[in-house]
Amino acid sequence: MRCPFCGNIDTQVKDSRPAEDHVAIRRRRFCPACGGRFTTYERVQLRDLVVIKSSGKREDFDRDKLERSIRIAMQKRPIDPERIDQMISGIVRRLESLGETDIPSRTIGEIVMESLARIDTVAYVRFASVYKNFRAADDFESQFKAALEKFKSTQTW
Repeated sequence: MRCPFCGNIDTQVKDSRPAEDHVAIRRRRFCPACGGRFTTYERVQLRDLVVIKSSGKREDFDRDKLERSIRIAMQKRPIDPERIDQMISGIVRRLESLGETDIPSRTIGEIVMESLARIDTVAYVRFASVYKNFRAADDFESQFKAALEKFKSTQTW
């Protein structure tokens, strides 16, 4: 693994442990050349996924892009970061298990919104506002009502 600080290709693993509910391995690494320390994650990838955008454009699926958009929606929400990691891993596993390598972006968006609705309605509405390109306050109101109904139906009191 190349050192992100100095570019040295001879780095050493100092510690390995399971991460993300045992679906990834977290490795702490050390660079003997510059003394830098960094973390890497190793995950199973069942197949290479391709996202089909609404414009018809095709691009490789990017887990980091998915993670960034979900973390933005969940910013400043009282959700455990590990639960967010588990949700992201679950979404990726679900996409890989669809059996298709070409996945419409619409499908990814719907799966993300379904997952967010089960965890946090505010994050759900934040994500939906960007995903569905809200233009007016009425859009928020109708989406929030739908999210609240989904959230209530998944909660056990």
